[in-house]
Amino acid sequence: MTFLEHLEELRWTLMRSAAVILAAMLVAFFWKELVFDTIILAPRDPGFITYRALCALSQRLGLGDALCIRDLGFELQNISMSGQFLTHLKVSFVAGLVAASPYVLWEVWRFIAPGLNDRERRAARSAVVFAGLLFLLGVVFGYYVIAPMSIQFLGGYKVSEAVRNTIALDSFIGTMTSVPLWTGVMFQLPLAVLVLARLGLMSAAIMRTYRRHAFVGILVVAAVITPPDVTSQILVSLPLLMLYEVSILLAARVERQALAAEKPRTPIAQAR
Repeated sequence: MTFLEHLEELRWTLMRSAAVILAAMLVAFFWKELVFDTIILAPRDPGFITYRALCALSQRLGLGDALCIRDLGFELQNISMSGQFLTHLKVSFVAGLVAASPYVLWEVWRFIAPGLNDRERRAARSAVVFAGLLFLLGVVFGYYVIAPMSIQFLGGYKVSEAVRNTIALDSFIGTMTSVPLWTGVMFQLPLAVLVLARLGLMSAAIMRTYRRHAFVGILVVAAVITPPDVTSQILVSLPLLMLYEVSILLAARVERQALAAEKPRTPIAQAR
């Protein structure tokens, strides 16, 4: 294909992706009860699955109702004339983008695949699948663990009983959309280490040497993005620590593959 033909193909790729995103956005816009009541606003209900799981865990540990949540202690309000409509549009766009992301990735794959050889095509396909799974796990973890605990702590925190918490709608929506997305990005750590290891910028030995420093950094990050209680920090830190250890194993595997590729071939193999 010529350069102009590549541009034409890219234009159609972008147009098809934009059309699917718009269609998914419209579906999310008209299904606002599902998007808002069932998904976005669900963690403000004391009967949310995360709160029920904490209560069950509290009972099993013999703590009684110590971890049970009966009332979140805040109300939502809209203070702008167009606030709810603009919030509806923004959430619909984010929902459409997330829902259409598999198709968009497939379109990107269709565009770049013809320029790759078989080995590069297999590697790129594995990387896309791996990144998608990690991102999905991160979003699920952020939605069911980090976001509810942040909402429960920050929404119910009071400096005095004389002050009532009335949370703006856009603040609540911002938390419920940004926290899962950023958690999905954080879960890309193994893939980032894999790429850096293939480029020779990261090694398993370096990661093992600075393991303690990394653990401290993970604890600091967990303390920043979670409410200031030990339980939340542990729940967030453990998956990140596991991802760090998995990253070490991936870096070591890349190094072994590189060493095997650099070994000199035997005379018999060279003759063949």
